[in-house]
Amino acid sequence: MRAIIQPSNISGEIFAPASKSSMQRACAAALVHKGISVIHNPGISNDDKAAMNVIEQMGAQLKIKNGELIIDSTKAFIHSPFTNHHSPVQINCGESGLGIRMFAPLVALHKNEIIINGEGSLLTRPMDFFDEIFPQLGVEIISNNGRLSLKLKGPLHAKNIEIDGSLSSQFLTGLLMAYSAADAGDITIKVNDLKSRPYIDLTLKVMKDFGLNVPANNNYETFYFKSSIVSRQSAIINYTVEGDWSGAAFLLVAGAVAGNISVKGLDINSTQADKKIMEVLKDCSCNISINENEIKVEKNILKAFHFDATDCPDLFPPLAALAANCNGTTVIEGVHRLAHKESNRALAIQQELKKMNVEVELDNNSMKIRGTKNIKGAVVHSHHDHRIAMMCAIAGLNAIGETVIENADAINKSYPNFFEHLKMLGATVLTSNI
Repeated sequence: MRAIIQPSNISGEIFAPASKSSMQRACAAALVHKGISVIHNPGISNDDKAAMNVIEQMGAQLKIKNGELIIDSTKAFIHSPFTNHHSPVQINCGESGLGIRMFAPLVALHKNEIIINGEGSLLTRPMDFFDEIFPQLGVEIISNNGRLSLKLKGPLHAKNIEIDGSLSSQFLTGLLMAYSAADAGDITIKVNDLKSRPYIDLTLKVMKDFGLNVPANNNYETFYFKSSIVSRQSAIINYTVEGDWSGAAFLLVAGAVAGNISVKGLDINSTQADKKIMEVLKDCSCNISINENEIKVEKNILKAFHFDATDCPDLFPPLAALAANCNGTTVIEGVHRLAHKESNRALAIQQELKKMNVEVELDNNSMKIRGTKNIKGAVVHSHHDHRIAMMCAIAGLNAIGETVIENADAINKSYPNFFEHLKMLGATVLTSNI
């Protein structure tokens, strides 16, 4: 798909999309919870659909009723790991990095040989973590030199273990879910150099909301599972998926550079890492009003900022679009977190913004962006990365001339309604399946 963005002033109000971070974790927790879960405000992104597909392949029964997702995991094979029933030959996680890292340990609870695969950029993302960790937990694994596909044969046995958390917190999320499903007791996971701690806060909160065995946390360095006699099967679980701060960050930046908008449906008390976008908007002199039910953002003269995005690397693309519109040179730290995303995201940001007359310098772990009043419309490419496509669209709102985004359908991974939402706010956006 190609998207054409005309310079536009925007206004009005919009509801944030459902958080795929919250939605995917809810699917995993509903699988571990032996019974029925009702998911309110379920997500519709490709990653959300992949998570639903995975738990269905693992034996959960799903149906949509009155806009709610109902999950019955009673017959899911993780609750009877030594049987041969409902064991899929192959599970596909789509293009979801969280999906593969979270569901692989749950799949490994089963004794049968199961193949886990994915699509697109996920096929090139490193999975060496599992090659190292699974054998320590009694799981046989064959990978493609640290990449997909993975051939697993469990069952996984929860044990005291020490892991490296420097690449991604998503591996820890998977182990926490699996240890809870395995009824781990008096067992500790030690984590070295954990990144993206807020995402672990989200994982622990979702586990608690679903009544799972939640480990005690000692400064994110150890996670201790106490023996629990509480059954995972209980009354029906009702869970509401939060609004997505990651997707909403693009909307909030759009308001800061091109208009006066109100974004609703965000929880200001959320544990989502990308909530930090509000700190940046304040620092760069954006006019922002934060209320319990909505956040209002108004265009203003913006100044450069300095921000460490190590714990919230998904903010790099919206922050880059924001920095392009600021007076002065912005510095964003945490570039090392960007190499293994849907694209090499640091290089993608640099290459595409350069086409739009925005200078981006990569200096070890820092990204320096020199703001300009002469952002130019250009033909750009998403690099098949949803956040790069959205970055280019936001930068294009305040550009001179139109911006053409190739492979713009990458947005479907996290925010399928993104271009429609921009149009609802008054932006001139044309999409075509060319």
